[in-house]
Amino acid sequence: MSVVVPAAALAALLVAMAQAGWEANPRLVQQETARQKNVFNYEESQVGSFDLPDPLAAARSRVRDPKAWAARRAEIRELFRQHVYGRSPGKPEQLRFEVIERNERAMEGAATLERIAVLSSQQNRTHRFELTVFLPGPASPSGRPVPLLLLLNNRPATNTDPSRREKSGFWPAEQVIARGYGIAALQVGELAPDDKDRFREGVIRLFEGSAEGARPGDAWAALAAWGWGASRAMDYFVTNPRIDASRVAVVGHSRGGKAALWAGAEDERFALVVSNESGEGGAALTRRNYGETLARITESFPHWFAGNYRAHAGRVASLPVDQHMLLSLIAPRALYVASADEDLWSDPRGEFLSVAYSSPVFALWGDRAIEPAAMPALEQPLISGRRGYHIRRGPHNLTPYDWDRFVDFADRSLRR
Repeated sequence: MSVVVPAAALAALLVAMAQAGWEANPRLVQQETARQKNVFNYEESQVGSFDLPDPLAAARSRVRDPKAWAARRAEIRELFRQHVYGRSPGKPEQLRFEVIERNERAMEGAATLERIAVLSSQQNRTHRFELTVFLPGPASPSGRPVPLLLLLNNRPATNTDPSRREKSGFWPAEQVIARGYGIAALQVGELAPDDKDRFREGVIRLFEGSAEGARPGDAWAALAAWGWGASRAMDYFVTNPRIDASRVAVVGHSRGGKAALWAGAEDERFALVVSNESGEGGAALTRRNYGETLARITESFPHWFAGNYRAHAGRVASLPVDQHMLLSLIAPRALYVASADEDLWSDPRGEFLSVAYSSPVFALWGDRAIEPAAMPALEQPLISGRRGYHIRRGPHNLTPYDWDRFVDFADRSLRR
């Protein structure tokens, strides 16, 4: 059994869209269509029908309760490993953490700064990356451990400057600290360079040795390597008594958002997974013909995905999964997806529809369905049980507005 979205249903969806909720700015649609020389579709009326795989349709029987979901979840994750993100290794043979810097008077006394080196050893090879961590206030023996938000930073390291001489709305650390949360960041490029010719020079080389030669079609690539780094960061968080490791969120924007979703799918220790404008290969439905396509992303960024993913270019219906199934892998933990009004390339409606079509899985734990026609209006967040969604004004970016909404949702979903 699959989720069929035929032309009649799409027509009804267009009517509902015209009555309420977000719609793409027609002028922007025209501009993007012209800029892309009509190569990519930005018209809802031209999306066409599509047939989504059913996340509850297990190999032998339909999933009807959380216990049965565990086996189905393993099947779906295996399909994503094989066809989309590749197979990540677990912990290295040796893993240790080294304090590079500690400052209990950071942010003019409002926070404690920790800079941590994460050191891995495998056979005779080593790898190192850094974590920047801010925790509210100076350490106190009686203080309760705090929840924390970890950013997989795909922008320059200046955006997460530990000295705070340079501050960026992309990672508004002071804003998050003021609300009682810890905030941390890692640089994705330290796990795998974001370069099709060099991506194997980081942690992939730690496990594979030489960065040359042919690899299997399901070998892990950059997105999975970045997600692997998030899990090693979690390995550190569980050792820090000031961090409540049962209340850690992994956050990512754009390509970092794709990696955050996969990190959350692979590592169930993350209590909340946040995707900001992750688009194709992230939260947006692959089968929806809107904005960036599978063919384009695997041509432009072949190093992000397993080689097998590119085999589905131009024939996305052959994929045994779609991204609503990736979001389903987060259940029963918390999930938040965000889009931007001017970021049509990332297909905001396709991101929202992935959230909506994950409803049958979240319903196993009693969450109400999010209807496909219920996309909210600009900056009117929709919260339904364990899931949240918003679309804000502006272009492709991660902003203080987004962070405030993530923390609002964390206040609900990570509350004891």
